[in-house]
Amino acid sequence: MVRDDAADPRVCLICGDRATGLHYGIISCEGCKGFFKRSICNKRVYRCSRDKNCEMSRKQRNRCQYCRLLKCLQMGMNRKAIREDGMPGGRNKSIGPVQCLTIVFSLSSRSIEMNGGYTAAVRDQYINTPMNTPYQLLPHLFSYAAQSGLLAPQPCSLYPQSHPLVLQLVAAEDLTPLATPMLIEDGYKVTQVELFALLCRLADELLFRQISWIKKLPFFCELSIEDYTCLLSSTWQELILLSCLTIYSAQIFGDLADVTAKYTPSDEELQGFSEDSMEVMERLIYLFRKFHQLKVSNEEYACMKAINFLNQDIRGLTNVSQLEQLNKRYWYMCQDYTEYKYPHQPKRFPEIMMCLPEVRFMAGKLVNVPLEQLPLLFKAVLHSCKSSFISNRTGSSPCLTTMGTCPGN
Repeated sequence: MVRDDAADPRVCLICGDRATGLHYGIISCEGCKGFFKRSICNKRVYRCSRDKNCEMSRKQRNRCQYCRLLKCLQMGMNRKAIREDGMPGGRNKSIGPVQCLTIVFSLSSRSIEMNGGYTAAVRDQYINTPMNTPYQLLPHLFSYAAQSGLLAPQPCSLYPQSHPLVLQLVAAEDLTPLATPMLIEDGYKVTQVELFALLCRLADELLFRQISWIKKLPFFCELSIEDYTCLLSSTWQELILLSCLTIYSAQIFGDLADVTAKYTPSDEELQGFSEDSMEVMERLIYLFRKFHQLKVSNEEYACMKAINFLNQDIRGLTNVSQLEQLNKRYWYMCQDYTEYKYPHQPKRFPEIMMCLPEVRFMAGKLVNVPLEQLPLLFKAVLHSCKSSFISNRTGSSPCLTTMGTCPGN
C-alpha cells in the first residue's frame, strides 16, 4: 500500500514542520532534532533580542535560537538522551520502544474503530496492569493527539472501577485551611522583612503538609527509604506550587494577597528586581490563569500530585520500574475519571497533564529567585491575579475568565 505523505498528520511539536519520528523524547522534525543536539553537545548560550516570546514555525524557527531551544526544553526534549561525545546512542533506549508512537498514530487509522468495548478493555488493562510505555513520553503523545484531533469522547468509562483509587488519593490530602496567620489590621504597613518571614512560615507549613501527604499515600509502604527521600527532595517545591494553585488558592490569592498589598517596596528593591525575576513573575501569572480557567477539581489535583511525585526520571532512584508502574496506573486512572466527569471536554485530560511540565519548570525557577526579591515577586504576582480571582469566584471551585499567552512559547 502506497503511503500518502500529504495526509500524514504527524507534526513537529516545536515548529509545526513535518515530524520524522520520536527524537529525544518528543515528536519532532529533523531540523529541530539536529538543532537541539548541536545546542546541547556544544553547550551553546543564546540570547533573545526581543521579549523571549518569538514565534516558532517552519519559516520563523531560525530567527531566534534562544526561543527555539527554550521551546525544545519546554515541550520535553531530554538532555539525558544525548551522549556527551555527540555520537549516536545516548540514552534513547531508556525512552522506550517506538511501538508507543504506533499506538497513538493508529488512533487515526481507518481500520480501527474505537468502540466502547475496545476502549474499556484497553483502559482496564492500563489501570490494573499498565503497559510498558514510559511516562516521560505520555505528555508529548497526548499533546500530539490533542493537536491532531484524535482525542474524542469515549462512549464507555471504567470510572466506577477506578473511583476507590481516586478517593484514596483525595483522603490523603489535608484540605483544611492553612493555619499560618495572614490577617493584618487596617493601616498597618508591612515591611520587607515581615513579609519574607511570613512567606517562610507558609513554606514551612506547606512542606510539612506535603510530607504528611506522602506518608498517607496508599503505596507509601512500598517505597524504600532511599526512594522516598529522593522523590521528596526533588519534588517538594513542585508539590507546594501545585497545591497553592489549587486547593489553597483561596487563601493564597485572597488572604496572602491582602498582606502583600500592605507592603510597599523601596526604590532600591524595585531597581534590584532582575529580568529573570520578571520572567518568573510573568510565567507564574500565566500558570495561575491556566489552572483557574481549567477549574481543576480536588480529584484531578490529587491525581496530578501523585503523578508528579512518582517521577521515575529523577536520578538516584533504586526501583525505577516500580515507580514507573505506579505512575502509569495513576495516569490512566486520572484519564478515566476526567473523561467520565467531563464527557463534553474531550481535550481536558491532555490539557491538565500538560500543566505538569510547566509546574516543574516554574518550581525550579522559583527556588532560584534571590531571597531578597521574593517579597516583591509575590506582591506583583498576587496583585495581578487577585482581581481576576475575586471577580470570578462562584463557589469553592477556583475559576478565571481568560487564559493568557504563555511567555516563551
